[in-house]
Amino acid sequence: MKAGRYVQLHRRRTDRQSCGAAILAPNKNLFTIDCRDCKQKMLPRCDHAQFAGVLRAKDMRRGRPGGSHMKEMKLMTTGYATSRRLRLLHKAESVDAIAPVIENGLPECDEQAQVVVEVACAAVNPSDVKAAIGMMPYAIWPRTPGRDFSGRVVEGPSHLIGTEVWGSSGDLGIRCDGSHSTHLVLDHDCVAPKPGNISLIEAGAAGVPFVTAWEGLKRAGLPQAGEAIAIFGANGKVGQAAAQIATMLGARVIGITRRDEGYIGHASAAIDMIDSSSEDAAAAIRARTDGVGVSLIYNTVGSPYMTAAADALAKRGRQILIGTIDRVVPFDILQFYRGQHHYIGIDTLALDTRATVASLTELAPHFESGALRPFAVKPDGIHALEDAANAYAKVMRSDRERVVIVPR
Repeated sequence: MKAGRYVQLHRRRTDRQSCGAAILAPNKNLFTIDCRDCKQKMLPRCDHAQFAGVLRAKDMRRGRPGGSHMKEMKLMTTGYATSRRLRLLHKAESVDAIAPVIENGLPECDEQAQVVVEVACAAVNPSDVKAAIGMMPYAIWPRTPGRDFSGRVVEGPSHLIGTEVWGSSGDLGIRCDGSHSTHLVLDHDCVAPKPGNISLIEAGAAGVPFVTAWEGLKRAGLPQAGEAIAIFGANGKVGQAAAQIATMLGARVIGITRRDEGYIGHASAAIDMIDSSSEDAAAAIRARTDGVGVSLIYNTVGSPYMTAAADALAKRGRQILIGTIDRVVPFDILQFYRGQHHYIGIDTLALDTRATVASLTELAPHFESGALRPFAVKPDGIHALEDAANAYAKVMRSDRERVVIVPR
């Protein structure tokens, strides 16, 4: 919304009529309005302001607006007029030093090409926190973090108003302002209707893990029914998403973790789990595949499993890599080329919002059918904007529970 072009009006809660007489007064480049009933200027939290409108200032006359000028009125929610967002002003030296501040302000929106989403839920992902401590060299400062979101469209093309949407991005929260805010402005083709059978909280927590899993499996070639695949880090969020997708497609999934535990997520078939802390993961995988190995490995952890994954790959097998702890790892070139292996690197930070939302759109029918299920979000995983620093710290403690920001 362009400052100086619009003027905000209080509107009654009961009949949605203008309260009192509006007296325009210039305030720098933005007009303000005195509400005769509550005597406050542009204060949408007054008792008369459940609804707010905008009117072109050039069409306003001093005194009460009315007549033909009211045709320019556009209804907005009060929350839109009181948008709040987290801001990271500079790189933090450590996770404990992350100190986001909260800013107020009206989001700017090109109503013909963009939408304003009133954010209901925005996940906190490890990449959000890593970017806050300077691990993403292309991150801008200052900015609002947050890559995932769900919410309702409150401004934009009329056919989208009120639509419950979800989305994710490699740009949001890194190269531009993100979703840890009460409102988010996006191009109208950068949102997608969320599946109707999942909640807004669940939708806001689904993005990055499912997009990462889906993009990796698509790039590597979707597993076929009966195909044996292994997922290293199967109980992490990306590992669980990959297991859901693979079993949905009929693949046989072997899961690897570094502790003695069963699979903790949803799947369409049983997951055969291996505890790599007590047995050789590669040998255990080959024992389960008649010595052949698996044709596809999703390595969600990276360096700790590089040797085991290479040893467990069948001839012409594919390994998907999405992250690592150590950048430099042992690499057996002879094993690689004689095995005719393929390594596929996936970086969802390289995907713009349109590409990421397109992935969620592809996955939506599978959520609606129940074949895929969103992650549960426990009450202690829900944080307000004011508690964002604790939410970020929780994510970097490798907490397995999904952590989200609910900004209102």
